[in-house]
Amino acid sequence: MNSPTEHTSSWYAATRNIQRTWPELQEQLDVDICIVGAGFTGVNSAIELAQRGFSVALLEARRVGWGASGRNGGELIRGIGHDLDQFRNTLGDTGVLALKKMGTEALEIVKQRIQEHQIDCDLVLGYADLGTNAKHRKELDDELASLQAIDYPHRLTILEPAELKQQVVNSDFYTGALVDEGSGHLHPLNLLLGEAQVAEHLGVKIFEHSAVVELIKGDRPKVKTAKGLISCSKVILGCNGYLNPDLEPWLGGKVLPAGSYVIATEPLPHALCETLMPGRKAVADMRTALDYYRISRDNRLIFGGLCTYTGKDPKNIAAALAPNIAKVFPQLGKVKIDYQWGGMLGIGANRLPR
Repeated sequence: MNSPTEHTSSWYAATRNIQRTWPELQEQLDVDICIVGAGFTGVNSAIELAQRGFSVALLEARRVGWGASGRNGGELIRGIGHDLDQFRNTLGDTGVLALKKMGTEALEIVKQRIQEHQIDCDLVLGYADLGTNAKHRKELDDELASLQAIDYPHRLTILEPAELKQQVVNSDFYTGALVDEGSGHLHPLNLLLGEAQVAEHLGVKIFEHSAVVELIKGDRPKVKTAKGLISCSKVILGCNGYLNPDLEPWLGGKVLPAGSYVIATEPLPHALCETLMPGRKAVADMRTALDYYRISRDNRLIFGGLCTYTGKDPKNIAAALAPNIAKVFPQLGKVKIDYQWGGMLGIGANRLPR
């Protein structure tokens, strides 16, 4: 399904608006910081560090945005995707509050960066968490109270099933929704490529097809690739689900690769899109093996799910996702699938960022 070095055959890759490439590392460099992995973690770390005056080299084994950052569901959502209150005994009230605030701050940083640098990535604000049972319905109320307690700066609304059908998703599958007007959806690969150009403009040296073959620790770590060598003061490993566990075994054992899969339908009639998802918000349900979906700028249903831990892709992603789509939108009927893709995302073994 995926070339080992090129972008996956996704709708994102087919509609990328920056076609450029970056060179392979074939020299020796000396910098303050070497970052391994040119996804959102690596590229945005590079931007922040370069803005603070550090010299930075960014190494990518394949292509900028090749991994989860360039092929995910395209949903820009507050928080870290996990209930933090269960960690209160470990982190304390101050720690939990700090992480919740970081989850809100992260959302604002992305939007500010898009606006400041005029990154063309189809940003649309509006997102909804969807409950599928009575327990979820109570959890929506709890989440609303939790966000209000930290003064979340955007409008939040609880919708009952009838309102949900009229305003978010025309489906009988859900028990309620929490609508967040500060979160939303976008084209993740175009966002990342735009951010990479921002980093480069700030002086970051970016290299593609430059897999790290050895990490030599010491006062001045050395990062070796097949044809180059970088000496630096600090190393950032931003590989997430695609981290080679041999590169840093202690970290590799704490990040679990999990597969997730997405389809993009053929362009649908505008009226049908408005019927299926009035308001064109991004959504995700609250199950562990969740569905997440939205309507793209060119009227495609972008629908994802199928969380797996086997390391193996389904033989036919579209066929595997078809029952999920039919359950949510039985009125859609059979529809042509133009793109299907998937890949690994990194999940912290304790469900927290590492």
